[in-house]
Amino acid sequence: MSSAVATPVLAPELFDEKAQRRRGRRDYVGIGLWVALAITALLWFLPLYLMFTTSVKSKPDLNNTAMWSLPTSWEWGNYPAAIDTGDFWTTATNSLIVAIIKVPLGLAIAAAAAYALARIRFRGGRIVLMIIAIGSMVPVQIGLGPLFGTMLDLGLLDSLYGLILPYLAFGIPYQIFVLYGFFRGIPEELEESARIDGASTFRIFWQIILPLAKPALAALFVLDFVATWNEYAMATTLLRSQSNWTIPLAVQSFSTQHGTDYGPMNAFIFMSAIPVLIVYLLFQRYFVQGALAGAVKG
Repeated sequence: MSSAVATPVLAPELFDEKAQRRRGRRDYVGIGLWVALAITALLWFLPLYLMFTTSVKSKPDLNNTAMWSLPTSWEWGNYPAAIDTGDFWTTATNSLIVAIIKVPLGLAIAAAAAYALARIRFRGGRIVLMIIAIGSMVPVQIGLGPLFGTMLDLGLLDSLYGLILPYLAFGIPYQIFVLYGFFRGIPEELEESARIDGASTFRIFWQIILPLAKPALAALFVLDFVATWNEYAMATTLLRSQSNWTIPLAVQSFSTQHGTDYGPMNAFIFMSAIPVLIVYLLFQRYFVQGALAGAVKG
């Protein structure tokens, strides 16, 4: 005698109801995320909007209208005035020279040092990494006095190349710390296979490790370019002559004993942000992927 086991059958309406409830929950989460994204975008866009509208306002508009309002007459002449007052082409060229030399050179040194720390096993390696991590946390301001004396003794005061050296010294520790974690996450089996095929250490580093680290390098490139372009404290300490001024120092040109000309000054700042925007757009496909790629492992 055979016995049949009855299988309970659930009504399709129950599945539909559960699916609707799940979709409803997901929709609320999605709406919340979109609202948060919209608020964040607005907070980032608002300063740009205020900077641009101020840059095309005349002095009467600045004195008589609300800062949120559009100008009654669009004063495009503020941009040529900003170029003349801030000597835009000279200061932008100086900032570009410093950034073009410092950022790639710093990343190259940091990548080589981080790869050595990640792959070479030696006593005290952790201590070296800890010292580098501490170095990345040292505030720039506490070193300005000794830095001024050192550059004076070396004859590098009031020199763009004298500015690049401390920029490298303060920027490389953070980059090493980030890249160390990224390199530790790359399987060593890739390198062992390449060594079996006869690849040298430099070839492995150049043709295998660096291409894999492209997201982290791109993120660091963008962050370092922005930091170098906008750096003020060391630049104002080491640069004396106006012909060597970088972009942040040129903003001082718009303030006099009679006040500050906010229209041309905002026009100058708006123009100076364009190179940073271009660099970000060039590397943005890797930026988000690489921003968190250096979480330290092991």
